[in-house]
Amino acid sequence: MNYWLVKSEPDAFSWDEQVKNGVEPWTGVRNHLAKKNLATMKQGDKAFFYHSNVGKEIVGIVEVAREAYPDPTAESGNWVCVDMKAVKPLKTPITLAAIKADPRFEDMALLRCSRLSVGPVSAEHWKMLCEMGGVNV
Repeated sequence: MNYWLVKSEPDAFSWDEQVKNGVEPWTGVRNHLAKKNLATMKQGDKAFFYHSNVGKEIVGIVEVAREAYPDPTAESGNWVCVDMKAVKPLKTPITLAAIKADPRFEDMALLRCSRLSVGPVSAEHWKMLCEMGGVNV
């Protein structure tokens, strides 16, 4: 299993909307590295749901319910999306500031490629972040 972090602006699509919808296509990604990461995802992979811009924190965990397929929101180009299913909220949201303050995360994609909307998370970082967030997944 691989682990990921996916970003969404909560005023555009929030964790609460993800939970309400259950399974939702992760559309609108228009960055080639993020597209590659979406295409790499396998059914059952887990991802942190991160509120970007407003909040700047990990708030929940989602799971890949359907692997990459053509993004129906793309007007042109070869863009893909995956379907994400809500798994559970974090008991304690993890702020970007807390992640930046912890030297164990200095090589995490979230910090190295801060504008990347879909990035990998190592198994070690996944475990540490789950502990920080008060969840066991």
